Amino acid sequence: MIEQTLAELKIITEKLYNSILADIEDVKQAKHESLVERNDLKLELMDKLASLKQQLNSELAEEHHSGKDISIYRESVDDLEVDLRKLYQVNGKLASIVLPVKEMYREIIEEITTLNGGSLVEVRA
Repeated sequence: MIEQTLAELKIITEKLYNSILADIEDVKQAKHESLVERNDLKLELMDKLASLKQQLNSELAEEHHSGKDISIYRESVDDLEVDLRKLYQVNGKLASIVLPVKEMYREIIEEITTLNGGSLVEVRA
């Protein structure tokens, strides 16, 4: 059971990693539609990742409490940790690209709003 959970975690981590790499490319090429389409899938994968992580912790605790040697899973857990660190790093790279763009748009909107007397859109009759 633990092996299966670890395998599922690895697959989900790889899918998320590849999805974030695709996001980075789409941001660079201004393919916003692709980003939005992938967003629901990424949220689903993140929920599944969190759920499986809890499941893995429970399974390991259960094995440990029943007196079984859980050190046999050490290498697989370590590999998963490496994959999760890579995921964290590539997600940080995406954030470093997206956040400055978000800030730029916020500043533009604030400037337009200020110029239009507090309204984003100026209506003239």
